[in-house]
Amino acid sequence: MKWPLSILLILVLVPDWTGIDRLPLLSPDTTVHAAAYVPKGGWPRRIGALTPIGAMRLRAADPAFGGFSALSVRGGAATLLSDGGNYVRLAIRGNRLTTLAAGSLPQGPGTGWAKESRDTESLAVDPRSGHAWVGYERANAIWRYSADLRRAEGHVAPAAMRRWPMNGGAESLARLNDGRFVVIAEQARAGSARQALIFSGDPTASATKVARFRYQPPRGFSPSDAAVLPNGDLLVLNRRFSKFRFYAALVRVPASSLRADATVGGTVIAAWGPPLVGENCEGLAVTQEKGATMVWIVTDNDLAWYRPTLLVKFRLN
Repeated sequence: MKWPLSILLILVLVPDWTGIDRLPLLSPDTTVHAAAYVPKGGWPRRIGALTPIGAMRLRAADPAFGGFSALSVRGGAATLLSDGGNYVRLAIRGNRLTTLAAGSLPQGPGTGWAKESRDTESLAVDPRSGHAWVGYERANAIWRYSADLRRAEGHVAPAAMRRWPMNGGAESLARLNDGRFVVIAEQARAGSARQALIFSGDPTASATKVARFRYQPPRGFSPSDAAVLPNGDLLVLNRRFSKFRFYAALVRVPASSLRADATVGGTVIAAWGPPLVGENCEGLAVTQEKGATMVWIVTDNDLAWYRPTLLVKFRLN
């Protein structure tokens, strides 16, 4: 993602900063603490097609905690993946969160701790096996990991992604209900539509076919993540940074429009900003509870201690 000007200024003023983003590794002993988050003035009854269920503010003593760019919720547990290759897994029991695991991905495109080696921006999980696919932005690559994220099982740097923007690549990654995968670039090289791909199956498998399409976000917004609804439609989270404030728009893309060579848009079903959630909404997940569709969002605080990490839950109406 593009870092806010305020964060870049702080980094430049750090004496030992060399111009390379150095990323700390998250300790396996990390414990996450959660407290209820309510925006100033309270939650509205509805935000477009969404009904707010609740939100938690997450924190941990480890300085590597935060910066979350991707989210998966499966089997009563949430997996949060940062844009530095760190992850935490939390058990969700009503309003209580318990830390199940924390750590860093064991392998990736590089071996160092610089941003170039560990720029993980997106996550897709097989709902049955738990196998995880991670999109690396600067490397323009996709890696597959075991369900516990402790073992790399395959990787690919697709030729179709080779010329994607270095700091605006695989920001969104989703596994469709039929086993296909969709990946969307954050930035556009020309115009406003983003480059995107449809994989016929596992992106890391040699027999998988790749087709190109383009995603048209709402004006002024960039896609930050995607997830699939029960009926197969694609839900795309979009964000905008303006005057040191973040805004978000959730777009529903019909499943029928996801085809080769198409330029697809969708319907904005919800939009928000300050004072509700004026943070950088980057991770998106969809679950079902007793027949209801739930939409989960996690925010990226760019590892800034003064900004919160929020996990927010909505019901889709």
